[in-house]
Amino acid sequence: MKKTLKIIAVVMMILLVVSCTAGVNQMENKPDKDHKVAGFWRGLWNGFIILFSFIISLFNDNVTIYEVHNNGALYNLGFLLGIMLFFGGSGGGAASRKRR
Repeated sequence: MKKTLKIIAVVMMILLVVSCTAGVNQMENKPDKDHKVAGFWRGLWNGFIILFSFIISLFNDNVTIYEVHNNGALYNLGFLLGIMLFFGGSGGGAASRKRR
């Protein structure tokens, strides 16, 4: 009985993790209405202003936090770096504390 419950729990965890994975971006490398594709610098900016974009997106359907018309990996890298710059995700704050 315990073995069956463990197997069910593992299967449920696997299904949970798999169901949360991102799908393919159908708009990658396709220009938007202004005939532009977001690259690294746009990703960096969008990552840096993510908190403000999120708050505005709650009240305005025309504002999003992620540009789907992007060039792929470079945009994603810029987006991630922008988030890290804004939120200080390098871990430097943890290293600056003195140990006793």
